[in-house]
Amino acid sequence: MDMIDNIWLGLQTAMTLQNLAYAFLGCLLGTLIGVLPGLGSVTTIAMLLPSIYALDATPALVMLAGIYYGSQYGGSTTAILINVPGESASVVTAIDGYKMARNGRAGPALAAAGLGSFFAGSVATLVIAAFAPPLTELAFKFGPAEYFSLMVLGLIGAVVLASGSLVKAVAMILLGLLLGQINTDVISGVPRYSFDIPELTDGINIVALAMGLFGFGEIIANLGRPAEHREVFTKDVKGLWPTREDFRAAAPAVLRGTALGSVLGVLPGGGSLLSSFAAYTLEKKVARDASQFGKGDIRGVAGPESANNAGAQTSFIPMLTLGIPPNAVMALMVGAMTIKGIQPGPQVMTSNPELFWGLIASMWIGNLMLVILNLPLIGLWIKLLTVPYRFLFPAIAVFCCIGAYSVNNNNFDVFVVALFSAAGYVFYRLRCEPAPLLLGFILGPMMEENLRRALLLSRGDWSTFAERPLSAGLLIAAAVLLVIVGLPAVKAKREEAFQEV
Repeated sequence: MDMIDNIWLGLQTAMTLQNLAYAFLGCLLGTLIGVLPGLGSVTTIAMLLPSIYALDATPALVMLAGIYYGSQYGGSTTAILINVPGESASVVTAIDGYKMARNGRAGPALAAAGLGSFFAGSVATLVIAAFAPPLTELAFKFGPAEYFSLMVLGLIGAVVLASGSLVKAVAMILLGLLLGQINTDVISGVPRYSFDIPELTDGINIVALAMGLFGFGEIIANLGRPAEHREVFTKDVKGLWPTREDFRAAAPAVLRGTALGSVLGVLPGGGSLLSSFAAYTLEKKVARDASQFGKGDIRGVAGPESANNAGAQTSFIPMLTLGIPPNAVMALMVGAMTIKGIQPGPQVMTSNPELFWGLIASMWIGNLMLVILNLPLIGLWIKLLTVPYRFLFPAIAVFCCIGAYSVNNNNFDVFVVALFSAAGYVFYRLRCEPAPLLLGFILGPMMEENLRRALLLSRGDWSTFAERPLSAGLLIAAAVLLVIVGLPAVKAKREEAFQEV
């Protein structure tokens, strides 16, 4: 009965006119951002962080969450119609989705993506409602030692599950941890690594860092690429409803993708990208006629699209219950909660139940809005694809600068954005993912605080991390992860999984 009461409380919160309006705005923006190639949910949320200062916590987080899972829907539209994934998680969808569009079946492909996403999102929201309370109860048993060990496991998991070089992922996390140390020591009150710059005594502004790395960094990277030849299948987007045979083929793929995404979304470094790649690989493994994949198989659209939406939504579980962000978007959500004066972690459910359950209920409503938005408005999204980048990117740059300045009304934040924009482009050229850096930056101060608290309580005895069973188990799990990923066979499989399957 508790769960039903909680969901009812969430629905009462989510169904207020203000929260419905911001849920719709988030879904609309998310779809738009997903449709426009070169942008993404991380970039958009980073740009919009300044705007939440004027909002209450619940509508602000409802809007940002809508942008995240809404972008998963929109990204599939461009992937299917013009073979340009709007979101990184839609790369796999483009393989078979674009072939279906070339074969005159863009309608069924878009419908399979939309309906599969709706089902997966609804199930994943139910998973959050079911598993969040027991995880929160467990989190109350965590002390400083357990929290430190959990964060170590989270960072190592992010390294293991990150695409690309392991060495580069480790380097980015270490850089993020170091940047997180630029602040005032909470115990001694002495500024650290501020170089006598007053603005750095409170640390680097997360809004400026995220805007630089993900906003301007993406703009510069996109402008460096040659203009893509685009062929939009406006004449072929007819007959949206799939055939009975399509439903029969897609339904098991949707179920498998939903289950896989729901699990992988919870893992550190998981979320939508890993889920979509894993789902496509799984579909090829279980299919009797795997040769059809890559030629326009609807299972290659339904499975990954269901998985990336389920993964996007279950990634809220560790962020809401433990205060640990499993990916870059959740790191920004933690930043948004901090801006609103809310300490992420298990106390959110008890101290802010309307926020917690209202956010979960808004996901159901948001998924329904997205189905209604995406299928009828395909023609509008196609027209938006014709906006030249020379108009689009200067507008984004202006909004980024205004947003960065408006946080503290300080020119220094704009210069910080410029610095991290250059860094973001360098990372792009070196093929270093900036997401692990953001995770390290967010978790670094929290790790340090819990480490110092644990050592103070144990009077400087480092063995406290091994003597406490839960802490020791988490550290052992982290060590096992490192050993496993170092094995040659696992390393080869990992590299194969992150190739364009």
